[in-house]
Amino acid sequence: MMLNTRIFILFIIFTLAAFESIGHINSSGCEDTVSITRNGGWIYGSLIIPKNNEKSPIALIISGSGPTDRNGNNPMMTNNSLKMLADSLGKAGIASIRYDKRGVAASIGAGISEIDLRFEDYVEDAIAWVNFIKEDNRFNNLVIIGHSEGSLIGMIAASQIPIDGFISIAGPGEPADLTIKRQLQSQPSFIQDQLNPKIDSLKNGFIIDKVDPAYFALLRPSVQPYLISWFKYDPQIEIKKLKIPVLITQGDTDIQVRTEDAEMLKKATQDANLVIINGMNHILKPSSPDRQENIATYSNPDLSIMPELVRSIITFFSDLK
Repeated sequence: MMLNTRIFILFIIFTLAAFESIGHINSSGCEDTVSITRNGGWIYGSLIIPKNNEKSPIALIISGSGPTDRNGNNPMMTNNSLKMLADSLGKAGIASIRYDKRGVAASIGAGISEIDLRFEDYVEDAIAWVNFIKEDNRFNNLVIIGHSEGSLIGMIAASQIPIDGFISIAGPGEPADLTIKRQLQSQPSFIQDQLNPKIDSLKNGFIIDKVDPAYFALLRPSVQPYLISWFKYDPQIEIKKLKIPVLITQGDTDIQVRTEDAEMLKKATQDANLVIINGMNHILKPSSPDRQENIATYSNPDLSIMPELVRSIITFFSDLK
């Protein structure tokens, strides 16, 4: 019996890459292409600079899991959620860089084999972008904004390099192995009985020698080293390391990440500000909790993101001054 595919909204495809901090900015216009490279592969992104002659605060926006590009889209759905976020921040005077992860979209040439990919590679990518931004004297008050899996990537990066603030949007509050187990609870017990011990094995750092082909979407041999590297991080421990202002945002109609996750992160770092946004789903769009309606928004690029989210981020930046 094949696993229900809805389990893998967060986890189905893991993508690749690697690079070192070399880059350029084409400074004409409001949105420009930016790039950094390592080992001969280029990682591409978009820089939005507000229309003013003053130094701007800037956000580094990190997308979520799978083949998600700089705009919040993937080959199966287009919603433009992260592009809308960057555009909205730009109108408020906040610059931003959002980027295609290694091996994704325009950054496909920077991909490495899946078996060589580690979670730390994404963290190093984020740190390289931070260093890139710091070399440009047009910006101040640098904040990392991490969405979904990007939240964990961003908070680890923020603990390793000086920045001015961190924002989590729909970030899980528990290690990824626990999230997968929780999602498996909707499956028949015999599937849970088969998969949970294998997940525990990966959590403990051990490769699984034999995997039923029915479970390759989650546990294929080539992705197991990545899962091992990912499972070892606890977002509550990582966010507690931050000694900078933190904003935790979460929609209450998110069918992938719960409000409980945001509350876990808040409990781990009491100084953080927690904002629960009524009617916002995982891709930052308005939706009811109804699953079909909710998923339909994932492929609606014309539906605007929630203004409450944008306002909370603008307020966070304003308080940094």
